[in-house]
Amino acid sequence: MLDAGAPDAIISVRNLHKWYSGVHALKGVSLDFRRNEAVGLVGDNGAGKSTLINILAGLHQPDEGEVIVEGSRVAMRGPRDAMDLGIETIYQYNSMVPSMSIARNIFIGREPVLFSIGGFGILDEKRMRRESVQAIADVDLHLRSPDALVGELSGGQRQGVAIARAMHFRSKVMILDEPTNHLSVKETAKVIGFVRGLAAQGVTAIFISHNMHHVFACCDRVVAMALGEVVLDRRIDETSIDEVHAVL
Repeated sequence: MLDAGAPDAIISVRNLHKWYSGVHALKGVSLDFRRNEAVGLVGDNGAGKSTLINILAGLHQPDEGEVIVEGSRVAMRGPRDAMDLGIETIYQYNSMVPSMSIARNIFIGREPVLFSIGGFGILDEKRMRRESVQAIADVDLHLRSPDALVGELSGGQRQGVAIARAMHFRSKVMILDEPTNHLSVKETAKVIGFVRGLAAQGVTAIFISHNMHHVFACCDRVVAMALGEVVLDRRIDETSIDEVHAVL
């Protein structure tokens, strides 16, 4: 009988195993990610965090175990499958194209067209500009123009545009991989504010970070991994930074 996960879980993983060239990267990981919560995922390099999120992002497939999204077992064969399920991943070195505009980056891979013939079409640039302005305003990001090049933005602004893109396309789960790396104090505070506000917009956040203070500032729960296993899974208000460090 299929284990559908916790009743309030939007994503559940059960008994995930993954090997890379003889290295056992995930060792029977089982977790629930509940609706409208922010989960901090922490651990040293080699702990299994990246392997887990790459499976959730559709980049890799588990060798054993199952991924359950909204009560149904899924087999994701690529990032497009994850996106179609409402799972969006924002990497620290995100997939934006610096030489393209904000509007083009927000719609990259999902470009609306005025018409299409034989797989080729004319982009609906007016719609892209209009909806991009609304998307960045919805996350309280103030940029001068949707035509500005992403390469001209600061690191924090780029993260804001990536979050705006995920929000615009109605993502249900947002995976943020080290989103505060190399940001200024002010930009870090802005990104932490974005994450805090996701639950109110019906989005579950998985926040991967090496900075425990950032995790405790914006997450409801912390999951610590070590050597491919979950070694701690606790609500933020029931643990401490020292306790998390002690198990890593």
